[in-house]
Amino acid sequence: MHPVFYSDGNAKKISVVIETMDSKIIQNRDHVEIYKDKITNLQSKYIALHVGLFGGIGVFIIKKNEYTIKIKFDEKIMYDQITSNSKIKDELIEKRIQFIRQLIEQRKLKTEFEIIDIDKNLARKNIKAKEIKTKNG
Repeated sequence: MHPVFYSDGNAKKISVVIETMDSKIIQNRDHVEIYKDKITNLQSKYIALHVGLFGGIGVFIIKKNEYTIKIKFDEKIMYDQITSNSKIKDELIEKRIQFIRQLIEQRKLKTEFEIIDIDKNLARKNIKAKEIKTKNG
């Protein structure tokens, strides 16, 4: 099973869930002060995706170049923006997409993108949780 990424965010925090055959890694974080209560939910979701990919590489969930990963979106607009080369008017989102593409290109990752229903996003329930924690489960 290839790693499957779920991410979500709001004005206060982000959540990332990475499922592998052996585990489910859950990371929940408050936004840093420069973003907290100053960004949209969509911008936050891009930050979560960027943090999740970077973290997945950092903790060796993504172990090698040319690895296949599945990224699931509960927002069609994210799917459309990531899979096209169209110009985006939001500078923060444009930068996140640039960083995400750069990570994918540098590691020569094979990516599969999928749109899912919001209730299928494993990171979504963590955004609503009061306690922020990181666990390996």
